[in-house]
Amino acid sequence: MKVAKRWLILGHRWLGIGAGLLVALWIGSGLVMLHVPFPRLSQAERLARLPPIAWDRVAIAPDAALAAAGRPEPAALGLEMQGGEPVYRVTGRDGGRATVSARTGERRPALTPEEARALAGPGTVEPVARDQWTVTARYDPLRPFHKVALADAAGTEVYVSAATGEVALVTTRFERGWNWVGAVVHWVYPTPLRARPDLWRDVVLWLSGLAIPLLASGLVLGIWRLGWPRRYRNGALTPYRGLARWHHLSGLAGGLALTGFLVSGWLSMNPNRWFTGPAPSAALVAAQASPWHPVGLDPAGLRRVAASDAVALRFTTLGGRPLVVSLMREGRRVAGADGGPGPDEAQIVVAAMRAMGQAAPPTVERLTAHDAHWSGLGERPLPMLRLRFSDPAATWLHVDPADGTIAERLDRSGRAYRWLFDGLHRLDFSVLAGPAREVAQWALNLLGAVVVISGLVAGWRRVSRKLSG
Repeated sequence: MKVAKRWLILGHRWLGIGAGLLVALWIGSGLVMLHVPFPRLSQAERLARLPPIAWDRVAIAPDAALAAAGRPEPAALGLEMQGGEPVYRVTGRDGGRATVSARTGERRPALTPEEARALAGPGTVEPVARDQWTVTARYDPLRPFHKVALADAAGTEVYVSAATGEVALVTTRFERGWNWVGAVVHWVYPTPLRARPDLWRDVVLWLSGLAIPLLASGLVLGIWRLGWPRRYRNGALTPYRGLARWHHLSGLAGGLALTGFLVSGWLSMNPNRWFTGPAPSAALVAAQASPWHPVGLDPAGLRRVAASDAVALRFTTLGGRPLVVSLMREGRRVAGADGGPGPDEAQIVVAAMRAMGQAAPPTVERLTAHDAHWSGLGERPLPMLRLRFSDPAATWLHVDPADGTIAERLDRSGRAYRWLFDGLHRLDFSVLAGPAREVAQWALNLLGAVVVISGLVAGWRRVSRKLSG
């Protein structure tokens, strides 16, 4: 036992010196991320930038736009304004994008820097293929970009896709500055590394995997050295003094939470692909919408079906029936292309059963409030349908009751991941709603900071004494 304890102490000490700084950086950057998330353009922000559709300039039908784009069965089709011109945005099943003028029916060429400046506002234009804020693969279909730096007090930079003409991202100096010490540090996100997803994933797995034994060995040692139930000679719970005393007692108080943060962060990288992600696959989405049905509306008919104050339209198919979704700055309206109402619950369930390949109907639950598996964190709209299937994976689908869009797919592993990551890492529990969750995050992270910083200082003092001696 003495030999085991000695090796445990040595392992914990040297792991702490090596990995303690990394854990400290994760704690500090995580606290920054509570208040300044990584830059992204939300749906509400995107719609707020769009002017209402100029119907007097819409001369091309949606089906004609699909033909011009060469994608008769798209993954997505929408109508919105680009500058002073209405355009159709077409996304193919292969992920490719095309923009077709709703005025002339011609495919729009690549956007020029001058056109990007006209869309974003006056400022300097810089070509960008990939940078720190557009590093992830979700931006690949939109590359390259014209980055327009506006001459405003906020230091706003607008990324306009040269390929499609869409505004893809808007950042401010405040967001960029804090993210250098927030998400970039926390996610190990330097551009050259993050641009190589497999390498980045391996690096994060190994770094966080190295830190887990540090915390686990500390917990074992902390309990082992605890003077309970038999106290030490002076009646103390710990044999240590000074900084080591702080490290021991704070480690006992916060070590379990800190270990939970690290383990859940490691699991967020889905080691060995243990978990199924919540995003519905492209095949599932396509099967739910199949077969694609032509919209069948000319511009005049489209105007009758759409909401008068729509800033964008989205076209979709559910069970072979074409739907027109009018998006306003506040709210939306769903209607059939035939002028009838949107789909009812029975039609949505039948389409979901077909997509899942299930003959047995699912159990249907209508969510009107957030719960454990459809939490209030992030942009999670209500109401929402939860369809529970009896397939071998016990799959749940969260489906938008307005238009039948599958928002999320959760099987057993996905629900386990929800607790192991969202629960442990983000404290996403219903009992910690609102300010209580923020207070708990700060309290646990500050306690973790005491553990790590006291251990770092003690460890480096020992190294300095050895080097100087």
